[in-house]
Amino acid sequence: MTVALTIDNISAQYGQTKVLENLSLDIAPGELVSLLGASGCGKTTTLRLIAGFLQPTAGRILLGGADLTRLPAHARNIGLVFQNYALFPHLSVADNVGFGLKQRGITPDLRKKRVAAMLERVGLEAFGERLPAALSGGQKQRVALARALVIEPPLLMFDEPLSNLDAKLRVDMRVEIRQLQRANGTTSVYVTHDQEEAFSISDRVAIMHQGRIMQLDTPETLYRRPANAFVARFVGFENLIPMQVRSRAGSSVVAEGPGGVQLTLSQDSYGKIPDSFVLACRAEGLSVSTDTNIEGIPATLGLRTYLGRAYQYQAQTPAGPLIAHGALSSPIEPGTAARLVPEPEQCTILAPE
Repeated sequence: MTVALTIDNISAQYGQTKVLENLSLDIAPGELVSLLGASGCGKTTTLRLIAGFLQPTAGRILLGGADLTRLPAHARNIGLVFQNYALFPHLSVADNVGFGLKQRGITPDLRKKRVAAMLERVGLEAFGERLPAALSGGQKQRVALARALVIEPPLLMFDEPLSNLDAKLRVDMRVEIRQLQRANGTTSVYVTHDQEEAFSISDRVAIMHQGRIMQLDTPETLYRRPANAFVARFVGFENLIPMQVRSRAGSSVVAEGPGGVQLTLSQDSYGKIPDSFVLACRAEGLSVSTDTNIEGIPATLGLRTYLGRAYQYQAQTPAGPLIAHGALSSPIEPGTAARLVPEPEQCTILAPE
């Protein structure tokens, strides 16, 4: 893979507290990679290190092969889009967008031309003379995006850029950001705590926890094939059941879980199944049947919740409490005995925790 940005064994700390330790990441030219995780996982620290707002205690940062590690922030030529827009309130939209060009010594005529072209690209060509106070939140974010893009940076970074917008506008803006990023082909790093946002906008996503990348992959792979139990829980696998293989016959494996629960799983569906593993299933990956003669996890159904696309049941089982889905066409009363049947397309096999 040709690499635009390399983070090579970076470590960082605040005071005596280690925030990142030996973190490495390669991003290809034109790729958008999101750093996703809960508060305190290290994603914003990683962004601050790349931008030059924070110095690492070890490691290197390379952009286009050039070592940025000790360069001051203003010398890195990186475009930044912040959560709070960071617009100059006394400058017009056009002057805000052109500020970086002015700092770089671009002539007024060329600056005016590039600003006009960028405002047209973000749909704000009629707003150039307005002050930021006269703009909506979405319009302010477009101005911030235009200001970052107009300098034609080799790297564009987003720090929770949509968290101040309402839900519908967030969806609209993430589409616009992705379209602009692709049209410009700008290598980008996007920091967010919102999984849906990260998955919808990214080529790859790095899920972070306690200063480490737990998995870096495409949204599709993360959603369907998490690498470990932490990532599985993070992306919505509600049910994690430890299992032990008891017998094998061809591609069929009989495995036993807590409380003596036994399931027959096909390696044609799940891939190679080790002797010890965790069966991870989303709620929709455990279908509910009232036929107690079929193979499945014995359950007593508890609280039923209407989700629109299905009924969700809290279920008590010998393997512990589990969450499962049942058909809308046949709601089942709490207290009913049932079987929970794993659906391979919504389940996966993990290494033991």
